[in-house]
Amino acid sequence: MVMFGFFSLVLVMVYWVNRAVLLFNHLIGDGQTLRVFLELTLLSLPNVIKIMLPLSAFAASVYVVNRMQNESELVVVQATGASPFRIARPALYFGVIVALLVALLANVLVPASRTRLAERQAEMARNISARILTEGKFIHPADNVTLFIRQITPLGEMHDVFLSDGRTPGSRTTYTARRAILVKAAAGSKLVMFDGMAQTLSLSSQRLSVTRFADFTYDIGALIGAPGPRSRGLAELTTAELLAADPAALSETGQTRAALIYEAHTRIAQPLTALAAALLGLSCLMLGGFSRFGNWRQIGFGALMLILLQVLIDWCAGVGPTALAYWPLAYLPPAVGLAASGLLLLRAGRVRRLGVPAAGLAAT
Repeated sequence: MVMFGFFSLVLVMVYWVNRAVLLFNHLIGDGQTLRVFLELTLLSLPNVIKIMLPLSAFAASVYVVNRMQNESELVVVQATGASPFRIARPALYFGVIVALLVALLANVLVPASRTRLAERQAEMARNISARILTEGKFIHPADNVTLFIRQITPLGEMHDVFLSDGRTPGSRTTYTARRAILVKAAAGSKLVMFDGMAQTLSLSSQRLSVTRFADFTYDIGALIGAPGPRSRGLAELTTAELLAADPAALSETGQTRAALIYEAHTRIAQPLTALAAALLGLSCLMLGGFSRFGNWRQIGFGALMLILLQVLIDWCAGVGPTALAYWPLAYLPPAVGLAASGLLLLRAGRVRRLGVPAAGLAAT
């Protein structure tokens, strides 16, 4: 468990840092604060942890068994007559603990965090300040609307503002101002521009009308429509809702009944995959005995088995949601992993039994 915690921390941090760098550049570029960045990254952590726990379980099993073999502890245990299945019992208990953690994440914490993450992203999308307060770049807050701000002061005052509005059929109006501020009112956000002019071009007659103003208020809140009901995705539904797959859930997600059923069984099968990964790490190293050169071949074989298991998971994820009858494919990867672990333990037991008489004959 100690090594499992260590490997989980390392793998989660590596994966999280790679994702956080991209998220940081995107959010800060959109004018979001550091607090928003930390909140979104924390909400994404449960899903990252769920992905990394099976890998951490495999790495912990490999590390512990390899250390026991290098220090001859495993040889002593085998000399007492313990079979590979008896030696694998602690790894089984450890795998069950990891499976319970993955079950809690997959069925409770991840759906809740994904729901909150989607809600925060929707709130950010409706945040006019974050969408328009971007200096030195042409942005399009709505169709046929272009906004450019040369500079934004620390107090939020905008310098040299360009706003082109072509939403009115048959004409286009361009506003330019030396200064502008964003004011939040009860009726919506307003862009107050100072010392500028409005140029209206009639597309039919090609006539240009110019109006100079000392101050002018533009209803920029009208660019963002009233927020409607948000539709949840598959990752946000609870496992019970996925298993029910009622017409309301199908309409909300826009997915088929087969996709919802397969997603539910995937969440149920993911803990078994973590159990299989823990047992694979031990069973692969049980194939080899003590060696001064280490157990790199067994470790490499275990890594290859884990990669093939992930390939099988990806294949099942692509085929399973296509038909309602394919939901048992969600249990195929963990079943293959557990079966492979059992076969490897059987193989390890046969090799050891066959090796005992040979060792005795050589001694004689």
